[in-house]
Amino acid sequence: MLSVVTSFGLIGISGYLVKVEIDINHGLPSYDVVGLADVAIKESKQRVRSAIKNSGLAFPINKITVNLAPADTKKEGSLYDLPIAVALLSATGEVPTDSVDGFAFIGELSLNGSVRKVNGILPILICAHNLGINKLFIPYANRVEASYIEGLEVYAVKNLKELVAHFKNEKLIEPLKHKTYEEAKQESVDTNDFSLVKGQYSAKRALEIAAAGGHNIMMIGPPGSGKTMLARSFPTILPDMSFEEALEVTKIHSIAGTLDDKVGIITKRPFRAPHHTATTVALTGGGAKAKPGEISLAHNGVLFLDEMPEYSRQTLETLRQPLEDGVITVSRLQQTVEYPANFTLIASMNPCPCGNYGSKTAECKCTPNQIHKYLNKLSGPLMDRIDLHVEVDSITYSELSEDIQEESSASIKERVDRARQIQLDRFKGTKIYNNAKMTNAMVKKYCKLDNRSIDLLGQAFSDLNLSARAYNRILKVSRTIADLEGSKEILPSHIMEAIGYRSLDNKYWV
Repeated sequence: MLSVVTSFGLIGISGYLVKVEIDINHGLPSYDVVGLADVAIKESKQRVRSAIKNSGLAFPINKITVNLAPADTKKEGSLYDLPIAVALLSATGEVPTDSVDGFAFIGELSLNGSVRKVNGILPILICAHNLGINKLFIPYANRVEASYIEGLEVYAVKNLKELVAHFKNEKLIEPLKHKTYEEAKQESVDTNDFSLVKGQYSAKRALEIAAAGGHNIMMIGPPGSGKTMLARSFPTILPDMSFEEALEVTKIHSIAGTLDDKVGIITKRPFRAPHHTATTVALTGGGAKAKPGEISLAHNGVLFLDEMPEYSRQTLETLRQPLEDGVITVSRLQQTVEYPANFTLIASMNPCPCGNYGSKTAECKCTPNQIHKYLNKLSGPLMDRIDLHVEVDSITYSELSEDIQEESSASIKERVDRARQIQLDRFKGTKIYNNAKMTNAMVKKYCKLDNRSIDLLGQAFSDLNLSARAYNRILKVSRTIADLEGSKEILPSHIMEAIGYRSLDNKYWV
């Protein structure tokens, strides 16, 4: 008896169609799985056999062959347990054969027949929708995540017995009710705010520019000056994510297994802060299953590297491709996977090993050689990709004790949103959404300077020994400053402020 059931697999953040074919023939009892299945799938025969028996159903004592098509694509994970079990039950007549037609099945089985959660449900559902497969059975634990995809008839199943009862019309399972993105957004709450950060006006200004134009930023200052608090408040001034952006972010976190089951979708821009001991694989992604790393989990959000020189140089250099291209390529033996990695980098560091070099309140105890060795951990090409460098000095007691109402994130965000809308209108019809991602041709078109600005930039290029990349990034930052002020033209004052955010190159990296 032959039975075919529809399921899906994953490559990167994309799903693809998999046909689970089962043939039951007379002969010595055996169970073979073909179609480039990994160890988890080959072990499924034990889970499937126990799940079927413990659900009070008959398991065939025959020669069983399971094929996962297409046979030339590597299949991974335990998500094929449920479709294999359904195909077996269909082949033996426990489930009416024609009743499973038009459905897709995804889920892991426990030995007692319960259906367990699997990672990557969201990209699978999107793939199914695109292919016109609109009826799916998924694990009950994945129900919230699945409810945000419109146009699908999704059934959340708790166990195998419940599924069989549905197909026998004994007790029907109701499809999930659709949830809206707006409902999810209203339920999320921010815990950080710029109004809680005392002083640090120059750093707040730089972060506002970074948010308005999508620029990377480096904060340099002694320990305890508030760099981490500023960084954690940064997402609160970023523009809200659109539903399309939220889906893309959620897909990545779903595959990585970091998605909150109770929420089901990510509504706030991600903020990832990996420890400096994180390996290159942890940051970029990879491993046996080529999972997304921290820079992909920060997609459409923020990657915060605290005390950046403490990270290994090899790890930091892997940031260069995603900072330029917005993607990271993870290669392994069986396949090469490309993950999106379009994030804003916020880096912080001490100015020296002791942290007090250049401080107004403390004396530095480091030798020039120690300072040079410490700063030399960051390469010139990497620093060139960071648009804004700003010093953050220690807060004095008087600044901390002053009863002054600091500007809120909501107020700053209004200016950021206006500047971003200007950029969206400017780049309409292209795949560019902010000034930081402008191509060289766009820089030439939208960053025209008057003679005074040209002279200022030429002098800075000579005095600061800037690279061509740094020159372009000054122009992009100038364009963002002009957008924040609602100016169509880049003025000399905009150029001067942008140059100020590169002057630390000459102070620290000489």
